[in-house]
Amino acid sequence: MTDRAPQVDRQLPTEESRDLLALVREIAQREIRPRAAEDEDAGRFPREIFRLLSESGLLGLPYAGESGGGDQPYEVYLQVLEELAAARLTVGLGVSVHSLACHGLAGYGTKEQRAAHLPSMLGGGLLGAYCLSEPGAGSDAASLTTRAVRDGDDWIIDGTKAWITHGGVADFYTVLARTGVDGPKGITAFLVPGDAEGLTAAIPEKKMGMKGSPTAQLHFDGVRVPDTRRIGKEGQGFTIALAALDAGRLGIAACAIGVAQAALDEAVLYALDRKQFGHPIADFQGLRFMLADMATKIEAGRALYLAAARLRDAGKPFSRQAAMAKLFCTDAAMAVTTDAVQVLGGYGYTADFPVERLMREAKVLQIVEGTNQIQRMVIARHLAGPESR
Repeated sequence: MTDRAPQVDRQLPTEESRDLLALVREIAQREIRPRAAEDEDAGRFPREIFRLLSESGLLGLPYAGESGGGDQPYEVYLQVLEELAAARLTVGLGVSVHSLACHGLAGYGTKEQRAAHLPSMLGGGLLGAYCLSEPGAGSDAASLTTRAVRDGDDWIIDGTKAWITHGGVADFYTVLARTGVDGPKGITAFLVPGDAEGLTAAIPEKKMGMKGSPTAQLHFDGVRVPDTRRIGKEGQGFTIALAALDAGRLGIAACAIGVAQAALDEAVLYALDRKQFGHPIADFQGLRFMLADMATKIEAGRALYLAAARLRDAGKPFSRQAAMAKLFCTDAAMAVTTDAVQVLGGYGYTADFPVERLMREAKVLQIVEGTNQIQRMVIARHLAGPESR
């Protein structure tokens, strides 16, 4: 694997943001990239890296400074995610999931809740997870059955959540549970401590990629949560969840472009070094055109997610653009990593080179935080309205 960081010509808004990206690249180059292949192969979760990122102020970048965040626009935060994902997707995606877990409290919590919890969540070394999906409620998240029942000043939560990134290792969980009628209007959000009594994690899933990032079911067996940890109003949970997912989809898009950029960098270096018929294979037009197409997909994806981020930063609607960015960038990552394996030929199919790992990791990005089929439904509804059925 190349030991150099991706050299992307970034258009950043301030000198502070340029310094921030330089810090991220230094951490990625020194602490993350050299160990990525070995740690992924061994299934090691990099908790010490997340502590370092927290100490460096990188776990709360898009949130307000008064709450312990970094006061950075999404335009900058997403480029940080891209750099981290290029070094190791487990880290980049982990930061995105942590940010997603903080979104509900930051956006819908009371002043007292934000003061009590956000500083430690954003900069106190804690790591979060987001609990929406269930074994029977994935794309149809509004049909979730995990239930929270009022008991005086507390809520009692029972049920099972599935496909939870950081399941079993997170310090806190943003949990969506049913408190009322069936459908989206009966769902409420809660902030649940990771060590709550009655909360247990199953054995992590055995996955095709991202083996260092634990993905597990969570079982809630009479988990008692005080009403002071309810986020927003009763029945407002699904609205909170959708708002978080719009932002989270941009995080996935940025991570996808990071993975694709890493694969392209590897492919270009290999093509310049590998010789056949007396010439570097980069001299052959068929391969040159393949590299050109890969680079074009990456640039287009980066432009798309940044355009959506700038809409969000300006306070304008960005849901449609977020779905487009998630769709295009993750499809591009799958295509680019597949082509990178082809450029390396037989070597690309071995674990001696990182492109096979990047290809396996790219696949999950087409699935998480709304499959790409769901993104197409979201985009179409913005264009033509809801389906008439």
